[in-house]
Amino acid sequence: MTDASPPPPGLIIGAPRSGSGKTTVTLGLLRALKRHGHAVQPFKCGPDYIDPAFHVVAAGRASYNVDSWAMRWPRVAGLLSEASRGADIVIAEGLMGFYDGVVQPGHWGNGASSDLAAATGWPVILVLDVSGQSQTAAAVARGFQNFRDGVEIAGVILNRVGSARHIRFVSEALTAIGMPVVGALPREANLVLPERHLGLVQAEETVELESRLDALADFIDANVDVTRIVQLAKPGSVAAGTPANIRPPGQRIALARDAAFSFVYPHLLSAWRTAGSEIATFSPLADEVPDLNADVVWLPGGYPELHAGRLAAAHRFKSAIRKFAQTRPVHGECGGYMALGTGLVDASGERHEMIGLLGLETSFATRKLNLGYRKAELVEPCVLGSPGDTLTGHEFHYASVISSPDTPLFHLRDSDGNALAQRGGRRGLTTGSFLHLIDL
Repeated sequence: MTDASPPPPGLIIGAPRSGSGKTTVTLGLLRALKRHGHAVQPFKCGPDYIDPAFHVVAAGRASYNVDSWAMRWPRVAGLLSEASRGADIVIAEGLMGFYDGVVQPGHWGNGASSDLAAATGWPVILVLDVSGQSQTAAAVARGFQNFRDGVEIAGVILNRVGSARHIRFVSEALTAIGMPVVGALPREANLVLPERHLGLVQAEETVELESRLDALADFIDANVDVTRIVQLAKPGSVAAGTPANIRPPGQRIALARDAAFSFVYPHLLSAWRTAGSEIATFSPLADEVPDLNADVVWLPGGYPELHAGRLAAAHRFKSAIRKFAQTRPVHGECGGYMALGTGLVDASGERHEMIGLLGLETSFATRKLNLGYRKAELVEPCVLGSPGDTLTGHEFHYASVISSPDTPLFHLRDSDGNALAQRGGRRGLTTGSFLHLIDL
């Protein structure tokens, strides 16, 4: 392995658990650094569509996911190096608890945010929710500091502090173990971003997003030593091997893109374009038809269940997709897969007619969480590859499957290697599955 062009100094925002305030800190810090004149490059650890979309608006630069279980290291190394060109600092947002991942390793780790810290040498700013505790926070921080070799905890931001006395108790305990406190955020309910069952509401749906991000930046500037944060960042070291290519599904790709279909990873779009593909977007919700000169139609994931009535009434769109599928491939991921089915039952129990290219029937009347990394081996030829090819990705939805009569698309296993029943489907040139593709 040889060194790729080193990325700029960086930091990873981590926490003991979800809900500690990582996203609040990350978004406020990205916008604050941008306002201070920094070119800041955001990244997001793990499979997540929502947070990176907010990163883009906060930082003014594209944000990319990096994942140690599902992505090959050369792909991650290339993203870290290429995306950071022109930036003077990197801020990577962790996921869940900083050391949380699956049991069985994937490509170069188990999906934990700490994998990125160990691989790059970027220090960690630990966000601690200290509501309901004081000196005990120092014990938590010390555990983080000594849990894994190669991981440096550079500083702590206290979240949901109650008073100056509370801050003093926690800060003195952290100082005693050599852990600098670089910020203390008071409880502030008005700064919470709206949420939905799959996480935050999408960036484009958030009312007055710019003013909300500016308010977060004001909050960070008032309560965090941003200058000290910049000083704690360290240059990353990225070792890269042979570049990892991702085969595009076609030369010209008609990509559904609106509030119902927005979950597609930026690194995939970038890889498709690098391979020479053209991407032409269209909006099913606006009853638009795909580019008739396209080689393939790609319906990504999203929230079709929230727009099922409009999709059912989008007759031009549905007719055009049916006609397209007679001669060329159509593929759907998760929400796109459900839209390709015969019907979708929304949360109120009302059934909506979908495109009908697949026999899939899904329902949100009874929610069932399906979540986790997935490894798929293709058994049918399609735009994703040939039989025997292996894909990595993840699944995250609340749909229940009522009927799935189509020819299975692949053998599917979870991160522990257990075989799963839902294997996607193929009918003619139409394919789909609940798998969100990350790498192949």
